[in-house]
Amino acid sequence: MAKDFIVAIELGSSKITGIAGRRNPDGSMTVLAVASEDSSSFIRKGLVYKTDKTTQCLTNIVNKLKASLKTDIAKVYVGEGGQSIHGVRNVIPSDLAADTVISPAMVDSLQDANRNKNYPDYEILDVVNQEYHIGQREEIDPTGIQASRFEANFLNVIWRRSYQRTLNKCFADAGIRIADLLPAPLALADVVLTPAEKKTGCLLVDLGADTTTVMVYHRNILRHISVLPLGGRNVTRDIESLHLDTAEAESVKLRYANAYTPDEEYGKQQPLPVGETRFVERVKLVELVEARVYEIVANVWNQVPTDYRPKLRGGIVLTGGMSNMKNIDRVFRRITEMDTVRIANFIENEVGVATSKITLPHDGTFCGVLALMFKGDENCAGGDLNKDLFDAPKPPQPTPEELERQRLEQERKEHEEAERQERETEERRKKEEEERIASSPINKAKSALKRFWHTMMTPDANE
Repeated sequence: MAKDFIVAIELGSSKITGIAGRRNPDGSMTVLAVASEDSSSFIRKGLVYKTDKTTQCLTNIVNKLKASLKTDIAKVYVGEGGQSIHGVRNVIPSDLAADTVISPAMVDSLQDANRNKNYPDYEILDVVNQEYHIGQREEIDPTGIQASRFEANFLNVIWRRSYQRTLNKCFADAGIRIADLLPAPLALADVVLTPAEKKTGCLLVDLGADTTTVMVYHRNILRHISVLPLGGRNVTRDIESLHLDTAEAESVKLRYANAYTPDEEYGKQQPLPVGETRFVERVKLVELVEARVYEIVANVWNQVPTDYRPKLRGGIVLTGGMSNMKNIDRVFRRITEMDTVRIANFIENEVGVATSKITLPHDGTFCGVLALMFKGDENCAGGDLNKDLFDAPKPPQPTPEELERQRLEQERKEHEEAERQERETEERRKKEEEERIASSPINKAKSALKRFWHTMMTPDANE
């Protein structure tokens, strides 16, 4: 019976995963228990939209972990993620008397002022200190330097306040105490990236089911973070257009999808079996998959600030479920024109298992929950387990009518947000396509010829 362990829960768009591990004296972790359940019917874009089902799933996950540990769980660490997360820069100047020596208190006052920055409808998840500007110089730590003025630069990682309220409600309704809410993307970066990659500059891309998280690091500092409402499930939906149901389309994606097919292989494809009696045309599958993958990768590269693109000497690091798609690294190389692309199927930290019954997939899908576990620093164990713990009284539950109203309202908001995101993506795609067509040599020639004939046929011009 374990009496000292850390528990972390990751709420993903494809599954909710809970993990319990013991920290060893050398800093490594031994995984003691793992539990997961499908979440595709109540979590979208990394966000809860059906609170009742999420609450029940969380209860099931924790009960499974308790049964494996044979110990009660007092609290858990939870990752905050989803499509609303993004970074916002904030610059706070400070004017000083001539030749003032900058003190720690002065630096702390600017950090406090930044923490008090108000973002309507948004909550600050974390603050990443950038460089301090003193004249023409940049300093990581300005303490002890003489100056008459200096500026503090911050990157505030924020997300919608309503999403945090919903998340807290689900855990409260399940009777699960939260030890800490952790920014999941930042925790992931800390265990996936190497120190050299962070220092020299790199792009980390977490390719999930419903979302793709983009992070830029340079000189050991997070410079940019954003989440795209695109992921592996978009590829699955495209494959469904080949007259397949969702399960069949997902199976076809996992078995046959190729992010990039060389020209010499393109016309040599044979039909692909789906089950025992059905087939899909390989050429059509290739067209669907490549188009969607190129759209996702192009949008990822478009998120990277142009001034940091030349500074990514550490290359690109891919993780998440969709990073397993064949040749996806080649697509990133073609679009970004960067040679160094690494796929992180597991984390850099040392991880072991307590029993051979526990298997940890090395496919990028467990990196997030392992990262959250490594971030935990408090013992999550409760007392000895007995059957009464499973029947412990829960907080007052909402009435069925209240739950239904909440569900409908949440679905309405999620539907509106999804439609807005899809409209923006489609408009951006159309604009890029129009610009590409307009800039082609043939269309430039047509435009020039049209202007010539317009000039010739206009009476004023002929006079």
